[in-house]
Amino acid sequence: MAKEIPDLVAEVRTGTGKGAARQARREGSVPGIVYGGGSAPLPVRLEYNALLKRLRAGRFRSTLFNLRVEGQEDVRVVCRGVQRDVVMDKPIHVDLLRLGPDSRVSLFIHVEFINHGLSPGLKRGGTVTIVRPEVELEVTAGDIPDHITVDLAGRDIGDVIHIGDVALPEGARPTIARNFVIANIATPSGLRSAEDEAAPASGTTAA
Repeated sequence: MAKEIPDLVAEVRTGTGKGAARQARREGSVPGIVYGGGSAPLPVRLEYNALLKRLRAGRFRSTLFNLRVEGQEDVRVVCRGVQRDVVMDKPIHVDLLRLGPDSRVSLFIHVEFINHGLSPGLKRGGTVTIVRPEVELEVTAGDIPDHITVDLAGRDIGDVIHIGDVALPEGARPTIARNFVIANIATPSGLRSAEDEAAPASGTTAA
């Protein structure tokens, strides 16, 4: 299932240079530039509060957006830089890179866990300890998965689930080369306590 691509709304910015950028900021906008994709750079302006909300939500520089500019054809973009005021830490300029449908981009993809009822470990009271609720994958811009799926069927207490255990969508690959951990089935706290009490104290000797 393809991931829904969020819209990023902007307006064409008339004029270039520091004076035009300052004017955009005075009017409650953040100036930006859209470049790449074989087209000429396009100066734009984004509404300040809307941009700030996106930035505070996180992952702004690893999210693929559908850029909507009135009078222009929608394009897919990723952020390649956010310049901030050194004193106020407010965004004052944004660089956006155009992407074609065959371009490769690194994005964080949600991890979904299924078949909890088919896990022997969970039936015994174990819990799923999620190490990575999202995984950064390199994917094709025109075919972004909504999520990747971890099947818990047959998983028992002590099992560790690595990225190599997960079937990834065609064309997707992790940005990290090692076989990192996504989750594990942890021992229930009651069972851990019982095992601790049953274990002999270290250093004791037979009478």
